[in-house]
Amino acid sequence: MSDPSPLATARAQLATAVDILGFSDGMHQMLATPRREMRVAVPLRRDDGGIELLHGYRVQHNISRGPGKGGLRYSSHVDLDEVRALAMWMTWKCAVVDVPYGGAKGGVTIDPATHSKGELERVTRRYTSEIMPIIGPERDIMAPDIGTDEQTMAWVMDTFSVNVGYTVPAVTTGKPLAVGGSLGRATATSRGVVDVAAAALADAGVPLSQVSAAVQGFGKVGSHAAVFLHQAGARVVAVSDEHGGIYDEQGLDMPRLMRHVAATGTVVGFDDAESIDNATLLALEVDLLVPAAVEGVLDERTAATVRARWVVEGANGPTTTAGDKVLADRGVIVVPDILANAGGVVVSYFEWVQANQAYWWTEAEISERLELRMRTAYNAVAELARRDGLTLRDAALVIGVRRVAQAHETRGLYP
Repeated sequence: MSDPSPLATARAQLATAVDILGFSDGMHQMLATPRREMRVAVPLRRDDGGIELLHGYRVQHNISRGPGKGGLRYSSHVDLDEVRALAMWMTWKCAVVDVPYGGAKGGVTIDPATHSKGELERVTRRYTSEIMPIIGPERDIMAPDIGTDEQTMAWVMDTFSVNVGYTVPAVTTGKPLAVGGSLGRATATSRGVVDVAAAALADAGVPLSQVSAAVQGFGKVGSHAAVFLHQAGARVVAVSDEHGGIYDEQGLDMPRLMRHVAATGTVVGFDDAESIDNATLLALEVDLLVPAAVEGVLDERTAATVRARWVVEGANGPTTTAGDKVLADRGVIVVPDILANAGGVVVSYFEWVQANQAYWWTEAEISERLELRMRTAYNAVAELARRDGLTLRDAALVIGVRRVAQAHETRGLYP
């Protein structure tokens, strides 16, 4: 039996929340259906003069609470259904942390590792030009995701600005500081993961300094989450990336590991650590597991091997519906992605506010406001879960879905 797609997982999660809330079929369909979708052809002139035709997508799942907000993903695995799922999760994520956005997501089916920087710039500018009619600081704001970075956002911002005839910093977030980016944005998702992990552990009277942790996925989110956990005193015993993993029961030397990754591009080959694979990492006997790679890694089979007491989801959709049930039945506390990794969209919101005001905050102000927002959201989710006997995922979904539905009902239907 094949694993469910991210879209099937997202729809199943929504159906659970709708059932708990007792919404009508009509409201369910409105919440399940993207408001707007755009599929575009993205022709690329390769450096050797050849032409390659790529496919791009932008999905605005819901814009009832504000403009669309969501990342731009470059991956050879991107397809429309994946983008639909990610956009839906963004809708609930924005609502859970109460930022005035709806959910959106974009992607181009491309392997960035096999293309030059010049080719990636041309792809980005052509993709941006194709979706220009539906993006903008009041319509839909992009941010980096898998395969894209702050330079990609600078290209998007410049392309949009050149087309409208003036500079529009707020059309993207996650930009370089030189063109209106925000301090703290690059590590915001990771900081939010650790803030929420600390809050979840505090519910059980356990400080971060007393736990062991494993981080699956050592990219933009996982690497910084591992560093922040280490700085908080946690013993990070294992990390992994797409090439493999490493394990040291005494705890990895994170500063030295970061230097190794900067030099080699992978955690593999790090001295004084045992080599492991991703499946082994997920099954390690640790207190805290942070899946921070891609969707669907904790399915019915792998979830049954998890020995961590807490799973804090750094990635989007790392746990399938069947995997979620297995973890719940085994008493594993799962802090869901729409809460745990919302730090990125929170600081994206801060960047958007700063860009619209042309006034920038200090990094200390941003970190303080981020922690307050994340802990406030966690406390609301945990309180509802305790009161109604729900998992943290179902409680977060109920809060997010209810807030979006309230916006629908308050605005009414036009005409």
